[in-house]
Amino acid sequence: MLPVGATAPDFTLPGVDGRTREFGEFTLSDYRGRPVVLVFYPGDSSPMCARQLSEYTAGISAFESLDAQVLAVSHQSPESHLRFSDQQGGFAFPQLSDEDKAVAREYGVLGMLDLYRRCTFVLDGDGVVRYAHRYIGPGLGYRPVEELVDVVASLGPPK
Repeated sequence: MLPVGATAPDFTLPGVDGRTREFGEFTLSDYRGRPVVLVFYPGDSSPMCARQLSEYTAGISAFESLDAQVLAVSHQSPESHLRFSDQQGGFAFPQLSDEDKAVAREYGVLGMLDLYRRCTFVLDGDGVVRYAHRYIGPGLGYRPVEELVDVVASLGPPK
């Protein structure tokens, strides 16, 4: 897994904006200058992923108060992401599609059988990893909003 202190590899992925429901391409470096909470999740429509992304949506104002951008990444298509989001009442951030798992490989978040693992990174405004968490085992949990907001807050004021 990408270690704390490493510069996060840049990427451009197709996805869907959770607020506008519009499809597009999203580039990590477009968010430079502000913190990014980068969430890798195993799959659309799984109960735990639904809980996780719904909780992050409910806590979006806490992230926004720190000028932090949440990005969620999995291997399903943008169309699958939109259906998943719609089933949950919508998500407040982009869901990105890493269908060939190239980004997951770069970040070291694939587990056995080349499956996505539930991993969360917090990047500072320079794109440096300041927090990294990977669930070992079945990934039946996730990092709570409060913990991630505390990490973002510890980075100091936005540049």
